[in-house]
Amino acid sequence: MVITMPEAEAESEAALMVSVVASLSKSFDQVPPSAVPAVLDCILVSTGLSSSSLFASLLHDFPRFLKDIIKEDGTLDSDKRLRLVSLVGAFCHLLKKTGAVCDAIQLFVWRCFLPLAKVMQPSQHGLLNQITESLIDVVIETGTLEVLEETLVPVFLRSLGLSMGMLHNEDLCFYKWSRESSYQGSHDVTDKAQFMSSSNCFKLATSCNVLSVILESSLQFLHTETASKSAEREGCIADTFVKVLILELCNMTERMLLHSQEHRSCAIGFLLPIILKAFPAICSFEISLRGQKHGFSWAYFFMKIWNCCKTLFSIGPLERREGYNILSLYFSFSWQTEEYEISDSDTVIKAEEFDIRAEKEFWDEIKMGLVDKESLVRKQSLHILKMALNILEGTNSLSSTSKGNTNEKCSVPRGVTRKELWAYKEAKSLGVGKLSTLDELIFDSQQYWDAFVLLYEMLEEYGTHLVEAAWNHQVSLMLQFSESYLNVATNISKVHQDQFEIYGEPFDWLSILWERGLHHHNPQVRCLIMQSFLDINLENYGNYIKSVPETFVLGPFMQGLNDPIHHKEFGVKGVYTSTVIKGAAQFLQQYVSFLAPRKLFSFLCNLASTAKHQSFGRAGLMGLAECIASASTGIGILIHARTEPFTSMEFVTGMESQTDKKNLLDIFRYVVESSKQHFNPSYRLQVCGRILEAAASVLCTFDIPLETLLLFISALPREFTDYGGQLRLTVQRWLSGCGYKHCCTNCCINATKLCKNLYGFPESFVSNSLSIDSSLNYDDGDVSAWEFEANRWTRVLFLAIKEEHPLEPILMFIQKIGSNSFKQNHDTIGVKFLILASSLILELRRTTERVAEYGNKPRTNIGSAFPGVVDDWSFIDDISKKLVDKFLYLLDDLVQFANQSCSVFWSGAVAEDAALPGAVKGKLGGPSQRRLPISATTAVLQATISVKAISLIFVWCKQNKRDALLSSAFTFMRQFFWRTIRSPHSFSEAQAEVCLAAYEALVPVLKVIASTYCTQSFFLIEENEQLFSDIEGRPQLDYMCVSLIQNINDLLGAGILARTRRAVLLDIKWACLESLLSIPSHAHKNGFHLEGNHAFFSDGTLRCIFGDLVESIENAGESSVLPMLRSLRMLFELVAKVTSSAVVSRSHMIDEQLMWNLVRSSWILHINCNKRRVASIAALLSSVLHPLLFNDESMHQRDNAPGPLKWFIENLLEEGTKSPRTIRLAALHLTGLWLLNPRIIKFYLKELKLLSLYGSVAFDEDFEAELTDNNDARLEVSLLARSPDPELTEAFVNTELYARVSVAVLFYKLADVACMVGSPNEDTNCIAALDSGRSFLLELLDSAINDKDLAKELYKKYSSIHRRKIRAWQIICVLTPFVEEDTVGKVLNYLYIALNRNNLPAVRQYLETFAINIYLKFPSLVKEQLVPILRDYDMKQQALSSYVFIAANVILNSSKDVQSRHLDDLFPPLVPLLTSHHHSLRGFTQLLIYQILHKLFPLLNHGSSEILPLEKRCFVDLKTYLAKNSDCARLRVSMEGYIDAYNPNCSATPAGIFVNRVEENDFECVPTCLMEHVLKFLNDAREELRCSMAKDLVTIRNETLKFNGDQCMEKLSGAGEATLFKDMSSDFQKKVTFTKHDTGSNDAGFCYGNDETYRKMAEIERDDLLLDQLLQSRRSSLDQQKASRQSFILVASLLDRIPNLAGLARTCEVFKASGLAIADTNVINDKQFQLISVTAEKWVPIIEVPVDSIKAYLQKKKREGFSILGLEQTANSVPLDQYNFPKKMVLVLGREKEGIPVDIIHILDACVEIPQFGVVRSLNVHVSGAIALWEYTRQQRSK
Repeated sequence: MVITMPEAEAESEAALMVSVVASLSKSFDQVPPSAVPAVLDCILVSTGLSSSSLFASLLHDFPRFLKDIIKEDGTLDSDKRLRLVSLVGAFCHLLKKTGAVCDAIQLFVWRCFLPLAKVMQPSQHGLLNQITESLIDVVIETGTLEVLEETLVPVFLRSLGLSMGMLHNEDLCFYKWSRESSYQGSHDVTDKAQFMSSSNCFKLATSCNVLSVILESSLQFLHTETASKSAEREGCIADTFVKVLILELCNMTERMLLHSQEHRSCAIGFLLPIILKAFPAICSFEISLRGQKHGFSWAYFFMKIWNCCKTLFSIGPLERREGYNILSLYFSFSWQTEEYEISDSDTVIKAEEFDIRAEKEFWDEIKMGLVDKESLVRKQSLHILKMALNILEGTNSLSSTSKGNTNEKCSVPRGVTRKELWAYKEAKSLGVGKLSTLDELIFDSQQYWDAFVLLYEMLEEYGTHLVEAAWNHQVSLMLQFSESYLNVATNISKVHQDQFEIYGEPFDWLSILWERGLHHHNPQVRCLIMQSFLDINLENYGNYIKSVPETFVLGPFMQGLNDPIHHKEFGVKGVYTSTVIKGAAQFLQQYVSFLAPRKLFSFLCNLASTAKHQSFGRAGLMGLAECIASASTGIGILIHARTEPFTSMEFVTGMESQTDKKNLLDIFRYVVESSKQHFNPSYRLQVCGRILEAAASVLCTFDIPLETLLLFISALPREFTDYGGQLRLTVQRWLSGCGYKHCCTNCCINATKLCKNLYGFPESFVSNSLSIDSSLNYDDGDVSAWEFEANRWTRVLFLAIKEEHPLEPILMFIQKIGSNSFKQNHDTIGVKFLILASSLILELRRTTERVAEYGNKPRTNIGSAFPGVVDDWSFIDDISKKLVDKFLYLLDDLVQFANQSCSVFWSGAVAEDAALPGAVKGKLGGPSQRRLPISATTAVLQATISVKAISLIFVWCKQNKRDALLSSAFTFMRQFFWRTIRSPHSFSEAQAEVCLAAYEALVPVLKVIASTYCTQSFFLIEENEQLFSDIEGRPQLDYMCVSLIQNINDLLGAGILARTRRAVLLDIKWACLESLLSIPSHAHKNGFHLEGNHAFFSDGTLRCIFGDLVESIENAGESSVLPMLRSLRMLFELVAKVTSSAVVSRSHMIDEQLMWNLVRSSWILHINCNKRRVASIAALLSSVLHPLLFNDESMHQRDNAPGPLKWFIENLLEEGTKSPRTIRLAALHLTGLWLLNPRIIKFYLKELKLLSLYGSVAFDEDFEAELTDNNDARLEVSLLARSPDPELTEAFVNTELYARVSVAVLFYKLADVACMVGSPNEDTNCIAALDSGRSFLLELLDSAINDKDLAKELYKKYSSIHRRKIRAWQIICVLTPFVEEDTVGKVLNYLYIALNRNNLPAVRQYLETFAINIYLKFPSLVKEQLVPILRDYDMKQQALSSYVFIAANVILNSSKDVQSRHLDDLFPPLVPLLTSHHHSLRGFTQLLIYQILHKLFPLLNHGSSEILPLEKRCFVDLKTYLAKNSDCARLRVSMEGYIDAYNPNCSATPAGIFVNRVEENDFECVPTCLMEHVLKFLNDAREELRCSMAKDLVTIRNETLKFNGDQCMEKLSGAGEATLFKDMSSDFQKKVTFTKHDTGSNDAGFCYGNDETYRKMAEIERDDLLLDQLLQSRRSSLDQQKASRQSFILVASLLDRIPNLAGLARTCEVFKASGLAIADTNVINDKQFQLISVTAEKWVPIIEVPVDSIKAYLQKKKREGFSILGLEQTANSVPLDQYNFPKKMVLVLGREKEGIPVDIIHILDACVEIPQFGVVRSLNVHVSGAIALWEYTRQQRSK
């Protein structure tokens, strides 16, 4: 109804309304929201306006208001939040006063609330909550919930649905909320249409936030009195509203959880918590809407939530964490009302209820989360586990313990170690939970879970020292419970058994702890966990060992086995195993014995496959091999131990098919090949041996495809399986049967099957890949594959066959197929046949060489696992002869086949325009490809292979049958050579490639011609009429060499070939030239000699070759290096023969300039070589430093400038200091050359010194491997100049001692040569040897005395200077024979200086040995020099000790003719030293004096003293005393055998210095000297005394600290009642003693007034008075200083690192501490302490409180009123910034690693900790102390 009023009144009311609204708008910025209702009430009363009109006006003005608070980007201005809240509060208050008509509320929602929600950001959810709660408060108070049904709920539900693609209302559960409302007016149609449109959606977080607030408020309404007092209409509507909303939100939540990440975050953050919060109020319900019934149960909802979680777990890591968040919410809100609890009661899960904990997948997921790589996931999993197990904080918590129990005295449980007991106390003090003891066994699952969570938290959070101490104890208790659980007959209840069926077996959870421990960041913890696991006695658990998860064994356990920290002893002294590897192998063998038969084979495959999935180091790969072998052995035992038919069938079914066995052997092969990356042959042997043992245990060779078997055996290194190899008999035993050492039932049958397969291989190989046509195109890759396949077959063939296995089938095949293929011209068959024949010949040749090397004797592997296998090769000769006959039969056909094939080289029929294969065009890297069409490639390869085969067959037949008719083959090879080098020039790339292939085939031809060169060969070559057509009388090989070089150079210079192909041609060139240059040496070996003055090569040809070599060598490829260097070496030998001179460089063919060019090119070649192969380095040394060049002095020095060879050697040795193998090989070669040419040594004193002092800690494992595997390396090293003493030096060839040993041996041998000077056999070499040795001795002595490093007196033990000193004096000792009369004075001066310097005993012993030998060689010098030195008793004690040792040994080791004279001269100066004040010198002298008396005066006895002279009686008594004195006797017993074993002559030889090595202390081959033995004995004795005194001192101090008597009272004479305080810093004692006459009268002193004594006494008294005044002043200043100090004491007695103690002293001085307590005050004298403390120790009181006295000291300070605090992280510690420090405080710091011990923690009043937020969670103890002291100081200053 409209009320009409006068127009004037209407205008005035409108004006008033505008004014009021304007005023209110301004006041909203200043009035707090709580005052808004009162302000509105005042306005309404004062103005008379109605609340509805004011509401309408404000609502009308809201768009303008909203525009003011929205920023330009369309977001809400957060600075105007107060204004907005006040306005909304005004709206709500007005709605309440109007009675809250539904239309008004709807208007507010459409026009105010929703626009506000639209512009709000997710970060403003607090403001949105406040506004929403204000609106709902109005709705609830007025009972208009239907407004929410019509407005907010459908709008936001629809917004949620649209965000997930729900475009139709039918997608919502209740169509009712989207229909037209009965309360809807015409005025809000437009507003509703706007917000209900599909294009107008709210932010996802806004929608979820509003809906969650609505539900939460509605739930609160149901529980308030309002609901109970309301009418039935309100109660019914509210209840229905809540149920429908819950149902709707549950459906939405389920959809959102499986949608985008944003939807999941909103569902988890907003909707799910409030839904779960509603669970206690509404468990389940059924509701009817629009005629349809809808049911809801929480069990069903939880099931759907769990399904969502499972889906999330499988998507990704981020979704997985969100799934964990859902589970955390589930357990947080549902715990209190659940009916299923983990307890010992009989309650179980009700059938109609759903509990996630009853799902096995839940526990599996928790297990996965606990071992996840991300720490956040692990923490979430642990949190969920604790909630699921009802392990809550504060209730039965692992992290809470009562203080009352802390001080209780714990009884020591039996069977617990001291460390475990300490862990028990430590855990109680830290508050980490209750640790069960052995007296408190785990009886139920709750205790089991408590222990599990405790250990897990220890690994994740707590200190490692607690883990180390408590681990074994707690795990043993869990294992005891597991054993009880696994035993059905125990008293474990049915409930717990059901629980573990769901949760998983106990070993599953233990494996989680083991896995986390094996991945711990602390290596000590990892070692502890691994050792703890391996120490478990698995036999006690019987069949239940199988419950250890296979995933753990194959994953974390094998990863832990690969951790180097577990294998510290691995590789020491050549032992490639460790305790952990042995334990792991034993565990695997036991583990497989309890697996189900069907799982055995698959487990072994998975175990071996870990090699492919992980990157194993040396120790890890060895551990894997040991585990594979051990598991295979266990499986093999099971295979052959089971006799039941069903069980055997069950295992066979587990073995599956041949494919599985093939895969297993392939995996074994992968492991073997992985070992090849480690170069040590002993290591590889052990790995291969273990894998071979594994294969032999579980696989039968006849049951494996032949190709797989061949691949596996070919992967084993040849040196292990060839004749004499360590694995040969094992392989033979495996091939002869099943391989199991106790099973030989079907061995013969199996061996026969294998032989049939091997016999059938040639036919299948030759006919393979051929269908109808017998021709097939192929390339180099195919040929290489065929060669590898044939080589594998021949290798296994000669391993498998025995004497009783004839090769007739193979021989018949060779004759049949060979003849047919050659005659019928089957190209591919012929090529494959030749490859097969070549493989047979190569294998037989290698076998024959090995038999010749190791001796042709039957060998039985007695120590093998397969005894009785005899490796007899007596039938090899028969096989070879039969094979030769077959080849001779086929030779003519083969030559004809080769002639036809080689026509491709001369016909020029290659298509020029044919396209190259795509593989050649697109090839990047790898071997160089032939740039020919595929058909041409096939033809060229056929020709090349045929030529190589003829060459090989020719040599083989000639070696085994010397009278064989091979003229056709030789004629073919001769003709092939001439046709090749005379082939016309190429004009296209294809023709050039064909020529290159011809030269490639020429390489084996020339090798055959060279190796078989003899008289017959010479005549056959001479028959060629063109050979000497150019110049008659020309050397016969000139034309061959010149033509070859010229043709190849022309082909190279044409520029037709590609760069990579030119490199191949260069390799071929030098290989051919090497063969041609080797003809003279081979001819000489074969008995062919040229007559007269004829030569093989002319001077010009040799000079041409030499120049070509010098120009090419610096750019040589890796494959050309050896042929070129060998050619150079042979060239020097040929030049020497041509010139008939022993000095090549003096010939006219090789001058100095050519040598300079050679050495420079060779040096460039050496430094540019990336791979320093042994063969190439040795070849370089033997060729450039050829003996025929080395003996020319002009090559070393000319006009005081280095010659070419000296320049090369200097650079080589300088670079060799970075390459161990280079300098070792150089030392080997050079010492041999120097021994042959002593006169050259004078040019290389500097280099000799470098070799003497050289030492590298690098161990070159590859060195031995190359010598073992590489024939070229062995050959080239054998050609180096031999060492003077090979037996001695070979022991050190792969050590850093080798260079020094070589030099020592060189001069030791030169000394023998120098001894012949003056004898009839004297020659120039003798004189040169003497001069070189003498010069080197003086050079080395000068360096030892004057060199900056070698002359240092302050150096550390085992430092580089220490090592260099030892090396220098070791060589000087060897040079003793070179000391002569003219140099001995200079040498002794050097020696005197060295002995008077400070040197460690390891160095001094060599100085002493050198001096002893000099005095023994020159006896006259003893009296002249040694005796005066001994009488210099002011000499340094160290030097005097050395001279005592020298003198004693001079007496003991001198010859009989001078011994008595030396005794008379040297013994008297030694006797006074028996009383030296230096205990070491005194004991040392006593020991040596007794030795002299014992050896030289054996007949001294206790005869009548009257008949003995005085000196003899003194000797008798002295000897008796030294013999019977207990201390002297103990000293002699500890030195027993050392003095007698010392021989100064042997100690100065290379054998005496280097051979007698102490393996345990292998430091520069230095033995422990006598002085070190004496010092060790005396120090041990002193340490025993010190320990005894320390115990007494601790006892005395502890007794003293029990009293409070710190003040010392002293009574003074004449003033008995006076007392003085005695300050420790100024206390001293003054004492004047009067005579008994002086004490009689006080006046007696005046009688002596003029006496001099009185005057002196008066002066003393005045001085005393001044001293008293000075002390009093000092005492006053000290008191003032004490008063200004802060009242805190820092106790750092537990610290032992000097930098931390010095830093704390400096910190205490800065903060004016009352004192710093440390364990030993002597540390303040340390230089490192003083450097860091910067004199702080002078200004801060430092108190000595030993570790044993800390408790007594703290108790004493506590009685004095000090608060005792500790800086330690515990569960009960207080953060540093929250603790109020008392004024008097003692702060205790813990050890750097372990912290504060538990017994001291019990004394503390409190523990404080520094809050930390990083990952490391640890601060340096000095830093921590400084932070704590500053916080104390800050608080005191603020007070």
